[in-house]
Amino acid sequence: MTADFTPSNWNELIQMLYDIPKDRDLNRYRSDYFYRGLGDASWSLESSLMRLGGDYHKVEGALLRNFVKYAELGALPSDNFWVQLAIAQHHGLPTRLIDWTVSPQVALHFATAELEHYEKDGVIWCLDANRSRRDLPKEFWKILDDEYAYLFSAEMLKNIKSFREFDKYGQDKDFILFFEPPALDARIVNQGAILSAMPGVQTRLSDYLHRNPDLYQRIIIPRELKWEIRDKLDQDYITERSLFPGLDGLSRWLKRRYGPGGIS
Repeated sequence: MTADFTPSNWNELIQMLYDIPKDRDLNRYRSDYFYRGLGDASWSLESSLMRLGGDYHKVEGALLRNFVKYAELGALPSDNFWVQLAIAQHHGLPTRLIDWTVSPQVALHFATAELEHYEKDGVIWCLDANRSRRDLPKEFWKILDDEYAYLFSAEMLKNIKSFREFDKYGQDKDFILFFEPPALDARIVNQGAILSAMPGVQTRLSDYLHRNPDLYQRIIIPRELKWEIRDKLDQDYITERSLFPGLDGLSRWLKRRYGPGGIS
């Protein structure tokens, strides 16, 4: 099993999140990790499609097909499967994708944004994107090499036009694919959004990581630290106002700010 790290104070937490070794080639401090923050440390890494429950594996295709079919004119700027999938995820359609961020502080926001979970420890999942690429099929390595890229974009994956095509690559071995969604709006940009996908609608990321414990670590957020973390993130403007620009984000920020435990 991988190690769980539990800081006892803010300084230890920041040290854990930013313990980034210097890249010998670049002579820079560049993290290999993507981050996902959850308000309850007991929650698993399930996709929104899995959380739908029931025969979710049977309706994946129908969900996206009807999303594309009924989307208003001009709402989908591309017929690229991965662009459409990212837009669907962005607007709340249950998909097999899982949201990540390049920012430790954005992950901290999501671990402390839900006041109803403040009696529980939170968690930051830190997944090593560099190591995770080792299981990619050779066809995907070729795409990265041809583009001289570290991370996939939706455009780089345009020749894979359906889940059925994508799933064929996982017949011999599971893998996780990270890609950067198109910059559809300020929300995606401000959150430093990254999306992950795995072949096979019923393939569970948690099972894959259990078999590959060197790919990740978890930082447990003690419930006793949540208010301090929340206040310091607000001080740094890591809030709903910045991460969800617009009236919806403003309302979410005000609801939390003036809700129980906030200011009156």
